Amino acid sequence: MTAPIDWSHWETFLAVMRTGTLSGAARQLQLAQPTVGRQIAALEQSLGQVLFTRSRLGLEPTSLALALLPHGQSMQVAAEALQRVSSGDIAGASGTVRITASEVGGVVLLPRALASFRHLYPDIAIEVSLSNDNEDLLRRDADIALRMVRPVQDAIVAKFIGPVAVGLYAHRSYADRCGLPNSVAALFDHALIGPDRDRTRLAGISLAGRPLSRDVFSFRVDDDVAQLAALRAGLGIGVCQQRIAQRDPDLLPVLPDDLRFDLELWLAIHEDQRNVPRVRLLFDHLQQALLPWTGTQG
Repeated sequence: MTAPIDWSHWETFLAVMRTGTLSGAARQLQLAQPTVGRQIAALEQSLGQVLFTRSRLGLEPTSLALALLPHGQSMQVAAEALQRVSSGDIAGASGTVRITASEVGGVVLLPRALASFRHLYPDIAIEVSLSNDNEDLLRRDADIALRMVRPVQDAIVAKFIGPVAVGLYAHRSYADRCGLPNSVAALFDHALIGPDRDRTRLAGISLAGRPLSRDVFSFRVDDDVAQLAALRAGLGIGVCQQRIAQRDPDLLPVLPDDLRFDLELWLAIHEDQRNVPRVRLLFDHLQQALLPWTGTQG
């Protein structure tokens, strides 16, 4: 029978997964680096398998570590909930919390995170406003904002969750019909999916020395979810978050070594809302629940 594993070892495991190094985990946990190393070694000994391998960039998680990650995060959320219950912080927590997020954020990122929160706190109702426009937390348009750019307003507290990898993709059906480009310049010989009237998305962007304008897209729509639907329908080549594409084996990367960039995933809250129990509970929960969506997890 496997010996029980100390929760602190799992906490250390999660810190190493977030930071990628023993030193980074030590700073995050405010522990000595040798202590972190001993706890990881003890966890691996208890499991009878290796969790990390060394590389020039730090510690690379094994397939076992990646499989254990969501379970460890669930344990952390439960541990934090137990701590709040025991301290009386969430006594009577109820009411409504309103979240604003982009269309893709609200459709793809939030539902699973909100489902686990509702299981923990069924008396807290949740409203979600889907918009690519940054609703102003200063005007109380929302209690919490999920954003892909860093909020810069005064009195707004922002938490960086991690980078979100983005690239170009095509559905397998499109690739079978039209092939895939072998250079950035060849992209313009293909059907491209992009924005319609929202010119801000294209400002200052050029490919192979050619500025992007709406005219280069054969399918144009400003709604990100509609662009994703068009991509999945095989209408052309379009932008997609890497984590979304990884869930669909029919979405093929296009020029992944040449055209890939990161967005930043942020949570924002007005500083006056930090002490409202129901808002703080959801804000803290989302910080952990959204981590798997970012490159922080390797």
